[in-house]
Amino acid sequence: MPALILYNGPIYTLNPDQPQVQAVAIRDGRVVAVGNEGKVRAAVSGPAEGINLRGRAVIPALTDAHVHLVWHALGRRSLRLDDIESFDVILTQIAEHAAKLPEGAWLQGGGWDHSRWGGRWPTAAELDAIVGNRPVLLSRKDGHTAWASSRALAIAGIDDTTPDPAGGSIRREKGKAIGILHEHAIDLGRRHIPEATEEERLDAIRDAFIEAHSYGMVGMHVPTGMRPGDGALSLTAVQKLRERGQLLQRCLMYIGIDGLDAALAMGVRSGLGDRWIRIGGLKLFADGTLGSETAEMLSHYEGRRHLGMPVTDVEEMNDMIERSIAGGLSVMVHAIGDAANRKVLNAIEAALGRLPDGTTAAPIPNRIEHCQILHPSDIPRFGQLGIVASMQPIHCTQDHEVATLLWGDRCVGAYAFRSLLQQGAVLAFGSDAPVEPLTPWLSNQAAVTRQRTNGAPAGGWYPEQRLSVAEAIHGFTAGAAHAAGATHEQGRIAPGYLADLAVLSADPFKLDPSLLHTVGAEMTLLEGRVVWERTIS
Repeated sequence: MPALILYNGPIYTLNPDQPQVQAVAIRDGRVVAVGNEGKVRAAVSGPAEGINLRGRAVIPALTDAHVHLVWHALGRRSLRLDDIESFDVILTQIAEHAAKLPEGAWLQGGGWDHSRWGGRWPTAAELDAIVGNRPVLLSRKDGHTAWASSRALAIAGIDDTTPDPAGGSIRREKGKAIGILHEHAIDLGRRHIPEATEEERLDAIRDAFIEAHSYGMVGMHVPTGMRPGDGALSLTAVQKLRERGQLLQRCLMYIGIDGLDAALAMGVRSGLGDRWIRIGGLKLFADGTLGSETAEMLSHYEGRRHLGMPVTDVEEMNDMIERSIAGGLSVMVHAIGDAANRKVLNAIEAALGRLPDGTTAAPIPNRIEHCQILHPSDIPRFGQLGIVASMQPIHCTQDHEVATLLWGDRCVGAYAFRSLLQQGAVLAFGSDAPVEPLTPWLSNQAAVTRQRTNGAPAGGWYPEQRLSVAEAIHGFTAGAAHAAGATHEQGRIAPGYLADLAVLSADPFKLDPSLLHTVGAEMTLLEGRVVWERTIS
């Protein structure tokens, strides 16, 4: 096949030895030369095709280091209530959506955020008033709380006397269950919702891949959610797409705790697979979330008398982390609160300390997901222990008001991008879609400005934690490649690396940082193949 040359850049390689070039040559899916146009053309023997960039910027294609693929894909087709400030508007949209459904069908969706209407939890009675006897289960934006109708509660067998399940709670007021389910209590209702068919899932994922390509994204790290079987469902889906020649994202897959014993018994280790589908390790949860007030804290929430809650018992978590790491499976642990992060750091440190001398490090590093608030004394431990800080910068700007309300002055250690970098941590960035939009450019803006797209708060929230544009993009490229054990072939544009490139609609290094969220891809290349190109209407 002829070589492909992209020329008339700028091309930002993210290679510190050659950070910016004018042209790049590709053959057989890999970069073969970079530099000025003359040098690159001279390095290519035989026929070559060309793409004149006409001054458009190119960067390595992006990877989302934390996306719930099946949940996001299906969620794009259900009721979305994201970023709605008015509770009345929420109710109106629910009523309109319910009217389109067959009688008795479950109404599903989510994205609501009760902090936007003053922090009051909605109730089953309010759903009942607009949907009647229909079962409804709507996830809060973080996925760790759900709002259920009375019919859904009845189907789930939940009444005022139902005990809280392990790792979850049924919210009650004056002893009455109000229709709000936290953490594992959600499963009491969710298990009764009919599953999407395999073809519905695959079709939704294909559409989600197209969306990802429109941002310049060709890779996803796919953690399991809290629902049993989620890991197997996701892994089966991406394998089926690969069998059909339709897997157009590189997928790093994580197994859930329900698959740990089987994986260890079979000798499954981190790194199993290839550059298209690889096993990353074990995913587990230490605590809940900020907005649901279930993130586990070292001291009480501001104005409250509680510390959040662990989702996994600490002894059980320590045991799973130790067995996993000893068996060659790296861990990915969800931890939001400072207490949860400390527990996970302690558990990983202890597990690493028990490895026999001479044990070869797993090819994929251990990581903590979210790291939303850290005690200052714990920040250096990420670098010291080689633990990736897998973070979603968009959480910083979207949640800064509720973080300030619930964590107060402790927010000096919240979303501490700069502090973590300075202490030697590797940052891998993602979206946490569908909790937040899949686009990485919203997160890039958040990391660089610490402001929402409307400029709030003025000057940025704890602006000392801001990153440069290069550092933010690094989190979606080289940082994500490090988290996947793939720094030898992903995350930069250099000879021998995979030719995964994003041709952008604007140059992020020259754009006003407040406009970074407007960036998208004009063209996305996966191993030198154009998988997406913006059409001009």
